[in-house]
Amino acid sequence: MNEQVKVKKNIEEKPFATNDYLKFLIPSLIGIMLFMIPISSEDGITIPVAFLANQINSVLENAIPTIIIAVMSLSVIGSFIALVFKPKFIIESVYFNKLLNVSKFWFVARLLGMVFAIITLYELGFEWIFSENTGGLLIYDLIPILFTTFLIAGLFLPLLLNFGLLEFFGALLMKFMRPVFKLPGRSSLDCLASWVGDGTIGVLLTTKQYEEGYYTKREAAVVATTFSVVSITFTIVVISYLNLENYFIHYYLTIIFAGLVAAIIMPRIPPLSRKANSCYEEATIKVEDSLPAHISTMKWGINQAVKKAQTNERVSKIFKDGCQNVLDMWLGVLPIVMAIGTVALVTAEYTPVFTILGKPFEPILTLMQVPEAQAAAQTMVVGFADMFLPAVIGSGIESELTRFVIACVSVTQLVYMSEMGGLLLGSKLPISIKDLILIFLIRTIITLPIVVAIAHLIF
Repeated sequence: MNEQVKVKKNIEEKPFATNDYLKFLIPSLIGIMLFMIPISSEDGITIPVAFLANQINSVLENAIPTIIIAVMSLSVIGSFIALVFKPKFIIESVYFNKLLNVSKFWFVARLLGMVFAIITLYELGFEWIFSENTGGLLIYDLIPILFTTFLIAGLFLPLLLNFGLLEFFGALLMKFMRPVFKLPGRSSLDCLASWVGDGTIGVLLTTKQYEEGYYTKREAAVVATTFSVVSITFTIVVISYLNLENYFIHYYLTIIFAGLVAAIIMPRIPPLSRKANSCYEEATIKVEDSLPAHISTMKWGINQAVKKAQTNERVSKIFKDGCQNVLDMWLGVLPIVMAIGTVALVTAEYTPVFTILGKPFEPILTLMQVPEAQAAAQTMVVGFADMFLPAVIGSGIESELTRFVIACVSVTQLVYMSEMGGLLLGSKLPISIKDLILIFLIRTIITLPIVVAIAHLIF
């Protein structure tokens, strides 16, 4: 009897109990509801996790910047103690050693993030750091949202990770994701959670799966930089700011099309194609099971999902995993986002760097017959600092076609240092600043002609 027939017989001979199915279904459905079902709120379309995060933000609005500084200070103090004194309770703990015993480079980055946050909150001398377009934008607008999103998403993330939902999606979409995007089927859930919810949730999902051995270095890098897209909500904000609300359907379909083309190309070219097919150093690779013959995709997916759900025996472990997710992001990522984001925004606001870097796009945009090419050129690169900056700079441009191009390109570029770049660099994912620069430029080169071509058809 061959192996596939054995697998089929094994599934048929050992049916799962009703409780086993419920252990997969109930937590997974709650996870889908929290992370992927859009709901209406006063601020527009959102997801429950983001809605809950916003509610906490509203209640603690004045206190959150101070809390954030306390969290960053805890990160810096803990890292300093781990690096200098190396106490046993940190060094011998797998979790705390990984969280606090970082390299000198990342310790300095955490320290800078804390210093920038303190300067900004108390407006200490350096206006170029604490102005409303640099540190102020981060400490009062972006990071509070990250802080509360990490809290809610981190606590509930085990509902997506631990109860078989990834295994179920992996089996269903394996035949599509692998040939098209060179990724395991389970990565489809990252994409869905990002697209409907928020890219930060996608990064959180990708990081946890990478650290647990479900992704290789190449797969993790591809998922994080290709599928951790911005939310529907943010795209609405961008198009509204550029006064193009009447073209939202055209805009969103253009983003989807250009994004899919980039997602097909990017894994097949450097730098992503050159990432190692080895797993995270502290994990054991978990290869995605191939689909046996004579068993339906749905049946195999449910079987894999229920087997995963059966491994959860204690509620306390799920809660512990959730709390560790929150600490990982609070202590490990928030200071990095503040440090890198401030440097990027100061560069964009107070230096001509992005204007100079945008110059090569002038003849390209002129050749593509994009009106007001000179004004639009710097928006092609300033998005690397923050994704909303192109909309701010481009809002004064008269041509609707040009504003449409700016709106679409700024979203499809995906990489921006004030949030996503800081998250990626602060995580354990195998992505460097050089990778991010290259990915940003390549995505721009791929998506710009597509967006311009569609814009000429619309306007």
